[in-house]
Amino acid sequence: MVGREKELSIHFVPGSCQLVEEEVNIPSRRVLVTGATGLLGRAVYKEFQQNNWHAIGCGFRRARPRFEQVNLLDAEAVHHVIHDFQPHIIVHCAAERRPDVVESQPEAASQLNVDASGNLAKEAAAVGAFLIYISSDYVFDGTNPPYTEEDIPSPLNLYGQTKLDGEKAVLANNLGAAVLRIPILYGEVEKLEESAVTVMFDKVQFSNKSANMDHWQQRFPTHVKDVASVCRQLAEKRMLDPSIRGTFHWSGNEQMTKYEMACAIADAFNLPSSHLRPITDSPVIGAQRPQNAQLDCSKLENLGIGQRTPFRIGIKESLWPFLIDKRWRQTVFH
Repeated sequence: MVGREKELSIHFVPGSCQLVEEEVNIPSRRVLVTGATGLLGRAVYKEFQQNNWHAIGCGFRRARPRFEQVNLLDAEAVHHVIHDFQPHIIVHCAAERRPDVVESQPEAASQLNVDASGNLAKEAAAVGAFLIYISSDYVFDGTNPPYTEEDIPSPLNLYGQTKLDGEKAVLANNLGAAVLRIPILYGEVEKLEESAVTVMFDKVQFSNKSANMDHWQQRFPTHVKDVASVCRQLAEKRMLDPSIRGTFHWSGNEQMTKYEMACAIADAFNLPSSHLRPITDSPVIGAQRPQNAQLDCSKLENLGIGQRTPFRIGIKESLWPFLIDKRWRQTVFH
């Protein structure tokens, strides 16, 4: 499962510094991860890399120095990186995932979520790579959950429509590709704003100020490391079974509104929650959201694929670096 390559490394000894050529093991299974600088992409890259895969990550603005800088809207650049690396698997995490941004910048969002995805699928097919396209529960209108892969999508907002159009573009250009629909994500964020779950932490911590929290939309918060594990399991099963393709769902199984998530976060860190106010009316500002787009995950479960981190455990791991009152750290972790 591994090959060998030469690699230069710097050896320091007292009084001198030497450049030494060493042989290193390179896993023979190759995976390319787009959007590798993002919350999900980082987790996917790490999951494959830690499980004996040769992983290359692509990003754009934040790519250097860790990842390859590739503009996914540049068809020639995409062609070169795929044909040079010859990946067995491509996990396509890059997307404009913020519904309100999609509404305000529809053309740019469509270019990334639809056009770039279709081109990536075509290039994957050309080298025989298995493409996993990350999609969303927002392809459904949320009126009749839970949703199986066979249910007819009916997105309420432009974000959901671009993800659905991206699915169609991928499968039209690559019959062997997979679509993986997932819900709201959280995990080890670089900043709280990176996730719609973790962004609530400041409101939870500043208990001297009341905060309105949505208590209408039903969500299923899902840890990115669980989605990453599912991607790797799906990829490894596909390498043994070419019939693995089509649409799949994965999701956490704890149903919560944002108000309930915020209360669970407060409880996990022994913080007060009385300042949090549940708002049960449907939101009137921003892109329209589905009330409950719960995903039925039995198709993947029946393949023996899955991983779920309990929300209380996952959110504590993700948020403790952002805990303001350091006194709580002792009581939370001991």
